[in-house]
Amino acid sequence: MSIQTFMQHMVNGISLGSLYALLAIGYTMVYGILRLINFAHGDIFMIGTYIAFYGMTAFLLPWWAAFILALVLTAAFGIALERLAYRPLRRSPRISIMISAIGASFLIENLAIVLFGGRPKAFPIAPVFAKIFKFGGVSVVSIQLIIPVVTLIFLAILVYIVNHTKTGMAMRAVSKDYEAARLMGIDVDIIITFTFGMGSLLAAVGGVLWVLKYPQLTPLMGMMPGLKCFIAAVVGGIGSIKGAVVGGFILGLGEIMIVALLPSLTGFRDAFAFVLLIVILLVKPSGLMGKTTTEKV
Repeated sequence: MSIQTFMQHMVNGISLGSLYALLAIGYTMVYGILRLINFAHGDIFMIGTYIAFYGMTAFLLPWWAAFILALVLTAAFGIALERLAYRPLRRSPRISIMISAIGASFLIENLAIVLFGGRPKAFPIAPVFAKIFKFGGVSVVSIQLIIPVVTLIFLAILVYIVNHTKTGMAMRAVSKDYEAARLMGIDVDIIITFTFGMGSLLAAVGGVLWVLKYPQLTPLMGMMPGLKCFIAAVVGGIGSIKGAVVGGFILGLGEIMIVALLPSLTGFRDAFAFVLLIVILLVKPSGLMGKTTTEKV
């Protein structure tokens, strides 16, 4: 393999890994606060892409206005989902809220099929996202440069909020023990609402960037990316924002390198994520950057 070909695959892997990282952060934020695996996160990602699509095609908004609309409405959708499907079960056994998350996922997917139709739709790409640059023998589409930059910007904002603001301090307190946090005067409901809103907004950002890279929409498009990003969060250490980013990049680069180095195994590309998950659970169940915790019995 020539150095140009290797660099080309690296660019593709970093771009894909950045997308996984954005979605994995949403998973890990919700888990860190509520100890809930939000199985509907991939479907929230899908909702964001359809809002952007109809904003551009049905309401004829410019692409940037449609994208902002998608972020705002998807964040509101995530908050509404938490209020309707998760908050009433917050004091129920953990298995109940997990079943509610699975049910919410199936409900959103089937409603999307009814509302949007099952036929794939082509997402319109603005020219600014399709420019091709040449660096030596490496061709890079502008969206491949934009995706990692956007991921790093949102990561920096999130790390700042968590570590340097009162809201972030409250989030860390709620993640430790939300009953104790409530006794200390923290409005737990507001913090959980903020967490779902932020996680859903990141899902919308990831969804919009995803369809700019892979411009096709279907109601079930969130299933596999959502599952892989959950795996990325587990690999990095679910509950750790930096771990989610590391897990996303490992997964993205791993998938691309399998295709590049072992082309005969291209059909098993998706299997890499599940093999990686099994290995991590066997070797380091808390993930690469996660902390081992014990539960009182």
